[in-house]
Amino acid sequence: MTESKKTPGPGGDGARMDVEHVFQFNCGTYVPCFTECCQDITIVLSPYDVLRLKNALNLHSEEFIDRHTVVLRREKLLIPMVVLKMNEDDKQCPFVTEQGCTVYPDRPWPCRMYPLNMNDDGTFSLITDSSRCKGLEQDEKNRISNWLIEQGVPMYDEMNHLFAQVTTPLKAQDLDIDNPKIYQMTFMALYNIDKFRDFVFKSTFLDRFELDDLTIEKLKRNDVDLLKFAFDWIKFGIFGQKTLRVKESAMPKGDQVP
Repeated sequence: MTESKKTPGPGGDGARMDVEHVFQFNCGTYVPCFTECCQDITIVLSPYDVLRLKNALNLHSEEFIDRHTVVLRREKLLIPMVVLKMNEDDKQCPFVTEQGCTVYPDRPWPCRMYPLNMNDDGTFSLITDSSRCKGLEQDEKNRISNWLIEQGVPMYDEMNHLFAQVTTPLKAQDLDIDNPKIYQMTFMALYNIDKFRDFVFKSTFLDRFELDDLTIEKLKRNDVDLLKFAFDWIKFGIFGQKTLRVKESAMPKGDQVP
């Protein structure tokens, strides 16, 4: 979660903290600035964020993308930035009311982390201070390691790590991709998981790739398993990694094993 201004946290100028550090914070309707942190911010959504939110809202992933996000294409980058669309009038998150977040159990990773931010070296820092966030003046103290578990961060971290296995090589390589279908297919696999499921089960996909019955059932029923499979499919198609096995019958004759 990024704010319009980043200010140092209490106790130092953006002091870095490890997972055993104890910080002071609590939030609720009793805090005078309750929900103000959900206004005029930029929340970048990962594929897993989109998956959780579209299911929470009972929307097809394509409908969620169209209604609730802004997709920012970036020149020479295969994967666009997907940003949560704020209300036009007050710039507030569309899922927030005076009583709080209506999608709280499925809120995005940045919202779970607030008021913490994870640094590149794995440490943490506060992204605001008590002049703007009165939750930092509350008496409750939290050890960062416990806080992360309570906020449900580990599952998001796991999925973001798998996503990074796709994005990191893309940043390191100068891929010359000018075929719009590659962009479309990659975006579908990452962010339009319902359409990707149709692609797997309503095309010739299963005629071309070796998948066991248990995997097929998981992909039919579980969005998380399907997203993990999508990561592997992109690694196979873009980087040539051996994450999938092509059926011998689908190979060109010269490539078939005698």
